[in-house]
Amino acid sequence: MSPDERPEPPHATDELGTLTGFLEFLRATLAWKTDGLDEAGLRATLPPSDMTLGGMLHHLAFVEDYWFGYRLAGEQPAPPWDAVDWDADPDWDWHAPATLDAATVRERWTAAVERSRRLLAEILADGDLGTLERREPARVSVRYVLTHMIEEYARHAGHADLLRQSIDGLVGE
Repeated sequence: MSPDERPEPPHATDELGTLTGFLEFLRATLAWKTDGLDEAGLRATLPPSDMTLGGMLHHLAFVEDYWFGYRLAGEQPAPPWDAVDWDADPDWDWHAPATLDAATVRERWTAAVERSRRLLAEILADGDLGTLERREPARVSVRYVLTHMIEEYARHAGHADLLRQSIDGLVGE
């Protein structure tokens, strides 16, 4: 993937189009920054941080499932998150890729993004950006989740820039 293949957020559209446009752009940015890396690349760190691109992909897979599946749609946690002992390792989503192959990490993220897209479409078929989560007590709206996801991806896109440049010199946006 190249930066030119990312979907440009629409410049003049409604609120939903703007929010989903920026989220898709940032998802594509993460895909670009992790594209072509093997296990060693996905496990590389930039000291003093122990953050990795594989950990970031895996963490964002969990975040996708948590916010769109668990919170908005009210579903039970999806595998593998449902079997994690979060008390033993609250950062398991970041640590697990140290023992996973690159294909598994990418597949988990890709599958989580696809589920999120599907669930969002289902929720919006019967609601709007103001629709509240199905978890009780319902406190967050679809609008909040989309905005939070943009913030989450944007923060990690900056981390991904630094990590990828340290791995093989890839730079850009």
